[in-house]
Amino acid sequence: MTLVSIGPVTNDLIISGENKQSKTGGACYFQSFVFEEFFNDYLIITNCGDDELINDFPNSDKVELIKKADTHYFINEYPDISNRDVRIQSTNFANIPITKNDLEDILPESIDAFILNPLNRYDFPKVTVEYLAGFNVPIFMSIQGFLRVPGDEVNGNHTIKLEDFDDLYVILSDVDVIFMDESEKTILRNNIDVDEVVITNGSHGSRVVFKDNEYKINAVKCDDILDSTGCGDTYMAAYISKKLTTNSVLKSANFASKIASDKLGFSGPYKSDI
Repeated sequence: MTLVSIGPVTNDLIISGENKQSKTGGACYFQSFVFEEFFNDYLIITNCGDDELINDFPNSDKVELIKKADTHYFINEYPDISNRDVRIQSTNFANIPITKNDLEDILPESIDAFILNPLNRYDFPKVTVEYLAGFNVPIFMSIQGFLRVPGDEVNGNHTIKLEDFDDLYVILSDVDVIFMDESEKTILRNNIDVDEVVITNGSHGSRVVFKDNEYKINAVKCDDILDSTGCGDTYMAAYISKKLTTNSVLKSANFASKIASDKLGFSGPYKSDI
């Protein structure tokens, strides 16, 4: 069963109190560490202008790079180290879309599911999503990037605002499972016509709306939280890994909650041997 995860890799600056660290990031990057452990048959397709970032993935042989003229850059600031649910973000809003032409020659012959990880509204044009929907396999997608628009400019980057837009619902019509957090859900003006919606809420847990049922999942406590950047991406990858092998919403959500909690306990992406 081949899983194809698509989206940008990023160059990040993490600010936690007085501590500053430059790190590789992006949803695909954090997801790859979960897949390497729990779902071996995967391919990452990512776009950036810095080839060196690919070396930070756990298995560069499973990464296809779409070389672009720019790279996504994010600043993630945690002003209160005792409350990792509070994060201030800014970004360069890189305009480096992933197009149908980018993908046509690098997609594997056998594909069982796609994961789409937009970090801003430029990343996945509507025609790209329509093209991928033509493969008639499940599409999992995080919507957070589609909601992001530039706010105030700060040293060449922009703060992030969340805004809904009409084409979002056209794009979502081609998607099977959607991931978002509670703050993103409040931005949506219309109901989403998707059978499976996963909504995370940091230390308050998560919930899954599946057809006519809603499952509430408690967060797994982490006694020593070191780094919450990428925790939502880790949850998403763990959920998908379990869902594709068990087809159980409840098992998938509980597993994802546990793996996301494990990731909180150390700096950087998920590792099983910590």
